[in-house]
Amino acid sequence: MHRFDTALIHAGEPHPRIEGAIAMPVFQSATFEPKGASNYFDLPYIRLNNTPNHRVLHARLAALEGAEDALVLASGMAAIATTLLTVLAPGDHLLVQESLYGGTHDFTRGELRELGIEVTTIDAAAPATWAAKLTPKTKAIYVETISNPLMHVPDLAAVVEFARSRKILSLIDNTFATPLVFPAVRFGFDLSLHSCTKYLNGHSDLVAGAVVGSAELVKRVRHRAAHLGGALDPHACFLLERGLKTLGVRLRHQMASSARIARFLTGSPAITRVHHPGLPEHPHHALAKRDLQGFGAMLSFEVKGDVARADDFLRRLAIPVNAPSLGGVESLVTRPATTSHSGMSAADRRAAGVSDNLVRLSVGIEDPDDLIEDLEQALRIGQ
Repeated sequence: MHRFDTALIHAGEPHPRIEGAIAMPVFQSATFEPKGASNYFDLPYIRLNNTPNHRVLHARLAALEGAEDALVLASGMAAIATTLLTVLAPGDHLLVQESLYGGTHDFTRGELRELGIEVTTIDAAAPATWAAKLTPKTKAIYVETISNPLMHVPDLAAVVEFARSRKILSLIDNTFATPLVFPAVRFGFDLSLHSCTKYLNGHSDLVAGAVVGSAELVKRVRHRAAHLGGALDPHACFLLERGLKTLGVRLRHQMASSARIARFLTGSPAITRVHHPGLPEHPHHALAKRDLQGFGAMLSFEVKGDVARADDFLRRLAIPVNAPSLGGVESLVTRPATTSHSGMSAADRRAAGVSDNLVRLSVGIEDPDDLIEDLEQALRIGQ
C-alpha cells in the first residue's frame, strides 16, 4: 500500500503501460468491442462511465479514500443527486447538516421533497440532539466535512457511530477536505462524495464529480447513473487524472497560506468575523483538530458595513478573481449570497448564517504575502 503522494501518481495506472505511454492516453471512443461482457453494465461505453480513462480514475480515487470502489460522474451535483436518488425512495427520511452547499440545500428541500422524501436538518456538531430527530423511516445522514460557506466541521466520529448503531447510511461531501485531509471511507463513512471540479482537479478547467465507497454501494449508484446519464467525457477524465497528481503539493501550500491569511484577517478592523477551522476561536476547531489532517484551504469572512462595502472590497482586489467555484491554483473570491447560495431564499440564507456581506475566499497557490498585501489594500479603502 503506497503512501498518499505516491498513490496520487501511480494508483490505478495500467500495467503494462499502454504502448509504453507515461501519461494515460485519452480513449476518445464512445463504445468498444465487448470482449466477453456478461451484462449490460459491463459493456464498455462512455455513458456507463467505464472506459479505460474512467477505470484508472476509479481505482485511484478508491485507493486515496481506502475504499473498494469509486465512480466518476459529470459534476459534483451529479454525484450528490444520483447518490441520494439511489439510497432514498419515496416515504424515506434523510437527516442533513445545517448550512450545506446551496445546490445541495435546494435539491434536498426541492426535488427530494417533491418525490415524497422527508428531510430534517441537524446541528452536525451536537450529536446529543440527533436521536430526537430520527424516525422509523430514516435511511441516511448527510454532512459536509468542512461546510460551504461557513467552514463548520461536524462531529465526524459521532456521525459514523450514530449511523452504524442505527443501521442507516452515512454520506459525506468531502469536497473541501479531499482525501488528503480526511480519508472519509477509511474513517468509516459509507459513501464519500466529491466535486472533482474543485481541489481534486485543481485547475479550473473541468466539471466532474465522484462517489467513493464499498463495491456494493458504488455498484448501485453506477446503475442509477447509467439511467440518469451523468457521464464524464474521457478527455475530462484525462484532465482530472492529471490534476490529481499534484493535489498533495497544491493543497499543502494552499492550507499553509489560508492559515496565514485567516490570522491576518482576524486582526483587521474592517472584518467583523472570520470563518476558518484552524482558528482557535472557531466553534469547531477542536473537532477539526481531532479528526482532520489539516484545516483545509477555504475561509470566509464578513466585511464590516453594508453590501455595497463588501462589493467595493471585491472590486478593489487585484489578485483573487471574483468568480464562483473554488479549489483552483488561482485564488477565487465571491459573495455566496450571489453565487453558490443564490438559489436559497433570503430567509433560508439568514437561518443558515449566510449574510449578504459574507465573502468566501478560495486560496490559490500564489505567494501568501502578495495575497495578504492585496487584501490589506482592498480593506483599507474607506476606513
